[in-house]
Amino acid sequence: MWIGSPLRGAFRLLSYLLLTLALLPFHLLAQALRITPVVRWLPVVYHRIVCVILGIRVRVHGRRSTVTPTLYVCNHVSYLDIELLGGLIPGSFVAKAEVATWPFFSTLAKAQGTIFVERRSSKASTSRDEMLRRLNTGDNLMLFPEGTSSDGTRVLPFRSALFAVAQLRRDDKPITVQPVAISYTRLDGIPLGRYWRPLFAWFGDLDLVPHLWQMVCLGETEAVVTFFPTIDIDRLGDRKKLAEYCFQQVSFGVQSANSGRPELLPPASGVA
Repeated sequence: MWIGSPLRGAFRLLSYLLLTLALLPFHLLAQALRITPVVRWLPVVYHRIVCVILGIRVRVHGRRSTVTPTLYVCNHVSYLDIELLGGLIPGSFVAKAEVATWPFFSTLAKAQGTIFVERRSSKASTSRDEMLRRLNTGDNLMLFPEGTSSDGTRVLPFRSALFAVAQLRRDDKPITVQPVAISYTRLDGIPLGRYWRPLFAWFGDLDLVPHLWQMVCLGETEAVVTFFPTIDIDRLGDRKKLAEYCFQQVSFGVQSANSGRPELLPPASGVA
C-alpha cells in the first residue's frame, strides 16, 4: 500500500542533491589541502542537514564517547543509519565491499573515508589492517558487526571476527569501544509497529530505488540513537566476549526504544 506525498518526495530529493553538489567540492578541496577540522566536521554538518531535509528527528540517549579514537559498534537497519550516525559522530564508516560499486553513493562513501570490508577470507586481513591503521592514527570508526541490515525489530548476531581491531593498543591502552543502538520509532507521531517498520528498514531483497522513493515521500520520522557506556577488550577478556556484550547492549536498546520504554535507556541527552 502506497502512503506519502510524491511532491514532498521530489522536493526532498532535489534538496538533497543540491546540498550534496554544493558541499562535496568543499570537502574534497579540504581533503586535498589537508584542512583537518573541515574534513572532520563538514560531514557531521552535512548529515545533520540531510536529516532535516528528510524530516528525521533524532532523539539521543546516553553520551557519545569523548575518547579519540573510539570504535562505535552499531546495529544496522537502513541506509538512513549513515545520516543518523554521521550527524552525531565525527569519523568514518566500515561498510561491505559492495557499497564501493554503488553509483553516486560510493563517491560519497569514499569522500568520507569509508573502509570497505571484503567478506572473502583472502581479503579480510587487508580490511582489518586498514581499520587498525586508521584507529592508530586517531580516526573514529563506525562498525556494523551484523554484517548486513536487519528488519529493525531485532538485532542479528554480531560477527566476533570484526572485533579483532579492538585488540589494538595505543600508548599501551586498549581501543575504546562504545555500543550504539539505532531504532526508527515513530511516523508523524504515531508509533511504528512491526508492520510499518520496513518503510525505513532496508533489508533482504528489497530494491533500493523503490524503497528510497517511498521513504522520501513519507512524513516526519522519529529515530532514537542510544549511546551505552564505553567498554574495552581488557575488561572482558577476548573479542568473542566483547562482541557478545555489545550485542546484548544494542539488542536491549533496540527493544526498549521499539516498545516505547525510553525510561529503560540511559538519560536523554538531546534532539539532533
